[in-house]
Amino acid sequence: MTVSVITVTFNAAATVDMAVRSVLEQSGDFRLDYHIVDGGSTDGTLDVLKAHQAGIAQITSGPDNGLYDAMNRGVARAKGDIIGILNADDAYADPQVIADVLRTFEETGADGVYADLDYVDEATATAITRQWKSGGPGDFRKGWMPPHPTLFVKRSLYDQHGLFNLQLRSAADYELMLRFFHFRGATLAYLPRTTVKMRAGGQSNASLGNRIKANAEDAKAWRLNGSAPPVLLRLVKPLRKIRQFSKR
Repeated sequence: MTVSVITVTFNAAATVDMAVRSVLEQSGDFRLDYHIVDGGSTDGTLDVLKAHQAGIAQITSGPDNGLYDAMNRGVARAKGDIIGILNADDAYADPQVIADVLRTFEETGADGVYADLDYVDEATATAITRQWKSGGPGDFRKGWMPPHPTLFVKRSLYDQHGLFNLQLRSAADYELMLRFFHFRGATLAYLPRTTVKMRAGGQSNASLGNRIKANAEDAKAWRLNGSAPPVLLRLVKPLRKIRQFSKR
């Protein structure tokens, strides 16, 4: 079994070492096909990556049309049966993540596997500031979605249903999951444990204006799939995040 992991970088010298190490430290009975797609960094990111070059299948660097275009380039190059995407400022929680994901694929026969995610403080990536407990597959119409950084999918889903839609600026990951698992009927399985540590600081919720823009993109994701967005989506989707701040 070959597992591809894709990391997109752009001026990520401060965080990418942790991300890459967490991928290269994965253990288990699989072949790792790791791709770095860099947007033309000028801050030393490529120097950090060179230290890990022996474990990386391919590092490319040059201008792109944004995050999701770079992800699409990575998927196009990936040779794995299973594909995951890890952001440059995130990290896998421990060396058993991919092994547990593959076991879940084997036990369930699902098309995609997702898990839980911990948000950690931006500076040190240690203290947990928020926890995303995904729970079993839910209803996208009620605002549910899996955490994209935890998601691994069969390569066949990209082949059959397409890549990230570049008409969207911040919700292309949401639209891709909506398309695969709600509209096209691919199956999901839940791995009930934390697999990704994500640094806090996402932009979609950083201000009221950004939240309004995010809501508009969520609605557009439904329309791109030929469906009107659920009436209460812009309310229930943000409200689901409240429980992530509950006492642990």
